[in-house]
Amino acid sequence: MKLEQICWKNAEKGWEVIKSELDPSDQVQLVIAFGHPDLCKSAEHYDSLKSRYPDAQIVGGSTAGNVLGTSLSDNDIVATAVHLEKSHIKVISENIKDPSNLQQAASDMVKQLDKPDLKHIFVLSDGIHFNGSELAKGLNTLSDVASTGGLVGDQANFKNTYVIANNPGQENLVVMVGFYGKNLHTGHGCLAGWGEFGIDRVITKSTGNIVYEIDNQPALELYKKYLGEFAEQLPASGLRFPLSIRQDENRTLIRTLLSVNKEEQSLTFAGDVPEGSITLLMKGNVDDLIKSAGEAAKQARYSDEKRGLAIIISCVGRKLLMDQMTCEEIETVQDSLGQNTWITGFYSYGEISPFNKNFKQCNLHNQTMTLMTIYED
Repeated sequence: MKLEQICWKNAEKGWEVIKSELDPSDQVQLVIAFGHPDLCKSAEHYDSLKSRYPDAQIVGGSTAGNVLGTSLSDNDIVATAVHLEKSHIKVISENIKDPSNLQQAASDMVKQLDKPDLKHIFVLSDGIHFNGSELAKGLNTLSDVASTGGLVGDQANFKNTYVIANNPGQENLVVMVGFYGKNLHTGHGCLAGWGEFGIDRVITKSTGNIVYEIDNQPALELYKKYLGEFAEQLPASGLRFPLSIRQDENRTLIRTLLSVNKEEQSLTFAGDVPEGSITLLMKGNVDDLIKSAGEAAKQARYSDEKRGLAIIISCVGRKLLMDQMTCEEIETVQDSLGQNTWITGFYSYGEISPFNKNFKQCNLHNQTMTLMTIYED
């Protein structure tokens, strides 16, 4: 595997090579691009990328922060070109107008990727219109292949997100990349680092990702009591105070607030919150978040010696909490993976991953550092 990383900051400079090990004869099969929403939906920027890598499949999306190496940016596009020497990929995408069809559509897409030597699926989805829990259910149609990825963002505006799939970015889109080959090795990791506080409470009334009552009290009213002075800044401040959702003793998911309905006194989260679940409010400590990022990277690491690519998907809530220290979690990931593994990725509205490296079945996560790694023997 050989890689090249480039960046577009402005029209005057165009695409700048950040680092490259490609030879002129190397065929680039895949380009992964992340950027500002306006740039991701631009035909001009997509066409210039396609002109640079005419034979490549181009995937990516808009973000709440772009990652290239250990650098974090907001107002540009970053892209990583991948030349696989012993492996191959397949890219499929689907524009899903009816969100209620998401699980079935994702299941059908996964079946199209189910070929011999399938090692891993990377997925990107619209971050506003879809319930990521339904996407994860569809991905789990294949029980023996892990999937990782995330819901794309729009700089924490929560208005319009765009997925790139061999065209300028579009809304309502899901794209999947299947990675194949006997010489291909992939890994994945997922950790949060947030701490619970308060007392156990029960989700007493919910539908999908909308919570109406907690402990038989209006959900918004109770949530505001916990937030104190931050309640006036809802829904944005909700990114700092996710909920832990426990359905059994072995699995705890984190759910991030997306919106509130004052009339219904309800809370809408980025994934399903099943009725009867035990819930606790959570808050973050910067040091704990950074430490968890490094541990997630260790889960995904395969080799310190071989060239590798890591795609990180970290939650926008982490970025908002860590603020100027956000780059430290990226640097910690780099330290854990080693310098032979190049990094790209984005800050997301939800992360798709198994719980850890011992699982294949994926879930929607919030507030985690999630990553997948790719290596070739």
